[in-house]
Amino acid sequence: MSSRQRVVMTVSLPPKTAEECKEIAKEKGETISEFFREMFSFYKQEKLTKEFRLLQRYGVKKAREMKITEKEIERLVFEGR
Repeated sequence: MSSRQRVVMTVSLPPKTAEECKEIAKEKGETISEFFREMFSFYKQEKLTKEFRLLQRYGVKKAREMKITEKEIERLVFEGR
C-alpha cells in the first residue's frame, strides 16, 4: 500500500486555457496533475514572498520611527537568540 495519499479535484477552465495547460505540461514532460502542483507551489512561494516584503517594509518603518540604525538592529536580533 502506498504511503502517499491524493485527493482528486475537478477544475473548470475555459477551453483555450485548458488546451494551453495541456500543451505546457506536454512540453515540460509532466502530467496535468504535476503541472498544477507546480503552479500551486509557485503561488504559495509568491504569497510568502509578498508577506515577507510587507513585514520588511513594516520593520523599516518602525526602525525609522524609533531612529534605530542597521547595526543596532543586528545587535538586537542576535541578543534575542
